[in-house]
Amino acid sequence: MHVFHALAEHDHEQVIFCHDRQSGLKAIIAIHNSTLGPALGGCRMWPYESEEAAMQDVLRLSRGMTYKNAAMGLNLGGGKSVIIGDPQKDKSEALFRAYGKFVDSLGGRYITAVDAGVTVEDMTQVASETRWVVGLPDRSGDPSPVTAVGVLEGMKACLQTVYGDPSLKGRTVAVQGVGSVGYELSKLLHEEGAKLVVSDIFPEKAERAQREFGAQVVDPEAIYDVECDIFSPCALGGVLNDDTIGRLKCRIVAGSANNQLAAPQHAGAMADRGILYAPDFVINGGGVINVTEEFNPAGYDRARALTKVRGIHGKLLQIMAISQREGVTTAEAADMLAEQRIETIGRLSRFYLPPGR
Repeated sequence: MHVFHALAEHDHEQVIFCHDRQSGLKAIIAIHNSTLGPALGGCRMWPYESEEAAMQDVLRLSRGMTYKNAAMGLNLGGGKSVIIGDPQKDKSEALFRAYGKFVDSLGGRYITAVDAGVTVEDMTQVASETRWVVGLPDRSGDPSPVTAVGVLEGMKACLQTVYGDPSLKGRTVAVQGVGSVGYELSKLLHEEGAKLVVSDIFPEKAERAQREFGAQVVDPEAIYDVECDIFSPCALGGVLNDDTIGRLKCRIVAGSANNQLAAPQHAGAMADRGILYAPDFVINGGGVINVTEEFNPAGYDRARALTKVRGIHGKLLQIMAISQREGVTTAEAADMLAEQRIETIGRLSRFYLPPGR
């Protein structure tokens, strides 16, 4: 990989490679854009097949955080980090404390949090070395339940648009991945009266959803072929591609996974098939809204956070309206919304402020 070419492709600001031999830490921190404020984004731990795959993932994820934070109306830029390793076997206190030292070395340009493969307990160890961490147990905690609320609200907005009725009662939802967010979402969907079909690469997680919510379990590869109202990707990214889109038997795609589109043109491929796509960085914005509430001078308040997260319903309706008005895909409409805010706020840098102001 030509690193600087990769950074220039989407105008990334900074990439930091982190290595600590004693703990085994191999991590990459990517800061995409800090126009709106310090870059905030979670830390993902995954057994990437190559260092190049890890690099590609962190660049895509950090760019997605820029757009997510902008679309959610937050005064934050976009960043992300990945730790190369198996979260089932390679975790240690030393590894996360070493990671925390690297985060701290950035002096607040990057604020870290949980993501796939990393828990709030892991973040507590990171916090031993840096204050630039959110989502700790004694503050906002695990963002997964709040993220799930935002996804549920987004689904209702999509149902209102497609069927003229936001109710999930009797609707069939195929959930791909029932880990942290997928499990919480399945719980909410079950409470709303939806019929669940689930899959997960870890059989015990799918079996838990079957046991607790009466979900039908299918093999991970078979989830794309399920006849349903909503296909909900809640695992890793790149699942909407040339091989899978043609197999979908749904009217709506709405899930919590980041970077669901393998390439931008796949949003158009779904639109051509009459499938409404809820842009991932909008519908899954509840988690970042939740942790950002830690910055409130009055202190973190879950009720206040949930009120803001439920605004994702209206945000998606706004994006669908832009899509119809401008004749673009919903993914393009979401990008337009985020880019307009970044450009508008970025212009404020023209104003000179005297020192000390």
